[in-house]
Amino acid sequence: MAFVQFSQVSLAFGDRDILKNVTINLQTGSKVALTGANGAGKSTLIKVLAGLVKPDSGSRAVQKDSRIAYLPQSGLTHHGCTLKEEADKAFEFGYELQHQIDQLGEEVQKGQGNTDALLIRQAELIQELQDSQWDRRDAMAESVLLGLGFSREDLNRKTEEFSGGWQMRIALAKALMQNPDILLLDEPTNYLDIEARSWLESFLQNYKGGFLLVSHDRYFLDVTINEVYELFNGDLKKYPGNFSHYEKVRQVELQTLIAEYEQQQQEINKLEDYINRFGAKATKAAQAQEYQKRLDKMVRIEIPESLKKIHFSFPPAPHAGRLVLRLKDICKSYDGSRKVLDNLELTLENGERLVVAGRNGAGKSTLLRIIAEEDKDFTGQIIPGSGVQIGYFSQDNAETIKGKETILEYLEERAPLELIPKLRDMLGAFLFRGDDVYKSLDVLSGGEKSRIALLQLLLSPVNLLVLDEPTNHLDIHSKDVLLKALESFGGTVVFVSHDRGFIEELATKVLHLEPGKFKYYPGNYQYYIEQVEKQSAGENLSLGLGHSPENSAKQNESSSSSNGDALRNVPEAASETKLSWEEQKKRDAEKRKVEKEVSKLEAEIEELENKKSELEAKMGNPEVYSNGEKAKAVQSEINALISQIDQKTQAWEEASEKLMEF
Repeated sequence: MAFVQFSQVSLAFGDRDILKNVTINLQTGSKVALTGANGAGKSTLIKVLAGLVKPDSGSRAVQKDSRIAYLPQSGLTHHGCTLKEEADKAFEFGYELQHQIDQLGEEVQKGQGNTDALLIRQAELIQELQDSQWDRRDAMAESVLLGLGFSREDLNRKTEEFSGGWQMRIALAKALMQNPDILLLDEPTNYLDIEARSWLESFLQNYKGGFLLVSHDRYFLDVTINEVYELFNGDLKKYPGNFSHYEKVRQVELQTLIAEYEQQQQEINKLEDYINRFGAKATKAAQAQEYQKRLDKMVRIEIPESLKKIHFSFPPAPHAGRLVLRLKDICKSYDGSRKVLDNLELTLENGERLVVAGRNGAGKSTLLRIIAEEDKDFTGQIIPGSGVQIGYFSQDNAETIKGKETILEYLEERAPLELIPKLRDMLGAFLFRGDDVYKSLDVLSGGEKSRIALLQLLLSPVNLLVLDEPTNHLDIHSKDVLLKALESFGGTVVFVSHDRGFIEELATKVLHLEPGKFKYYPGNYQYYIEQVEKQSAGENLSLGLGHSPENSAKQNESSSSSNGDALRNVPEAASETKLSWEEQKKRDAEKRKVEKEVSKLEAEIEELENKKSELEAKMGNPEVYSNGEKAKAVQSEINALISQIDQKTQAWEEASEKLMEF
């Protein structure tokens, strides 16, 4: 059994202990997550395990001939060959083994050395080569690359043509192809979409070697690992079970510590308040100095950042009507021929949390830019509802954040007055802790600027949030804080995310995109998954296809119609019948009639909403609310409008459902 073992390992950077007498054992079958706050030293520990960083003290033992593969967070690039040729480099160990086998064969033929010993060693190497599945390297390379999102056409592309995120996918693919005894993966999901993550989940679940990984995706961890190591203040502690189980156990374990921490924080605040208020007064200076000494001598209690209770809520969402947005016949093409979006129809109602799903290149970010009015190069109509105010976030927002001011100064200038006292806690939730808040904007990394851009948006009073990958650059705790805030948000949310756990918790509706196709699922993400699986199973049955990736791809390509309603078109395709010209003409006329009815109802509802808003504003007039009769009369009008809005909305829903039948 292969293993990597460390005993009593210590490492310090300056006066800070990164690792203190750490012991860890990884072996065949280990499925381990390494967790800890940002800056705790997780990446350093992985480098020590990989043999890239030498500890100050302690012992490292590695089973003879054990192979270890290591994937860093970022920074790897490839050039000078095709993707297929680069992938083949992952099998260098096999070429080396084959070379040794050939050399031993030559020595046996020449009668050099102990023939029996040479033959035994050659047999061992042959067995090792066979166990590594080296003879299946081409099939393995293709399987891994396709699983991680590359296409067959990509295999002959030069590696330097791929962007940074895809460069890291190449590096991940090579690490997996090596089929090592121990895999060390530092944030392997950072650059993967949800389909590639799902494939990696399956790969690791069936992996026969051992692995240790760092990830900020709770769902990914829960389905792949069975033990957790927490690195906290240089100490490493092991917890059996998946990540959610670790969090529950750790929470109970630290309840006493958290209570002591909160009590100490109250004492610190009192002492600091006294020192700040009276330190300069002669009559109180001695007492203030005594308090300062107590502070200096105090042994500060620390708890993991993930267990600190940080919450925040959005500014109240401005009032908006029930109909927030309608997209009608949206078409978008980048090259003039292939349509990314083709006659897309979508209606958003107030309070919905819609996730846009689909593979990379399906048009998810494009659609979000169109909704946010960032992209106006399209055809079709966007009909906003009454009072809609849009807030948009994408990774590109980071480019606008620059200057000499500090993070705290930048946000204080832009935050509503009532939220300024909470800014430090909110910054802490977004991984800016301690003196980080005094960093100049010009020294921030791209990831740090993205977090600032996201927090800046969340401070804005809007009622339609359009979020493109808001969880990038956030750890698990920060995602939880964001999730709770979005769940309690009083407006509407449209978002794209590759974090399945985040999607499952937040989404109430799903819009699935394929290039030029779409399908709307009026339920949460679990409902969407169930419907897709049912559809796939039905097509497998009717077409007589298996469950191979190739067949799944073919099914996906043929499963959705241009109007996004695949299930409805299955019987039409099966019967191979076509509507007559007269029937089609009648059907088109009926559709136009229903479309006019929908548009008419939308206009009437918007007009009623506007009248209701005017009356509600009138209720805030002292001349009205201070006069009982006037207030009662205005409220009666408001109630009548609410009743009319409900009736019109019900009629609109019925007409919209009828329209979906065409």
